[in-house]
Amino acid sequence: MRQWVQGRLVLRGRVQGVGYRYFVLRKAGEFDVTGMVRNLPTGEVEVIAEGEEGEVRRFFEEVKKGPASAHVTSFTEEWLPFSGLYHDFRVGY
Repeated sequence: MRQWVQGRLVLRGRVQGVGYRYFVLRKAGEFDVTGMVRNLPTGEVEVIAEGEEGEVRRFFEEVKKGPASAHVTSFTEEWLPFSGLYHDFRVGY
């Protein structure tokens, strides 16, 4: 049975000003996920993705690598119930 989830990923390091949000947006197009990516005022990048659990997990593995110009030093990952609030994947501000 497929389980639908919401995952939240917060990435730290050199992740702002290096094209990270648009890298995540392009990667989202390769997976069956909805959600958003945005810069946080703390200098981190937040990714929220919803979909089938395995798909979200595979998406997060790709997102953690980041673009060549980025350097992820740490991240936190959180799993929440599926909300159905997102209808596409977009960059948030």
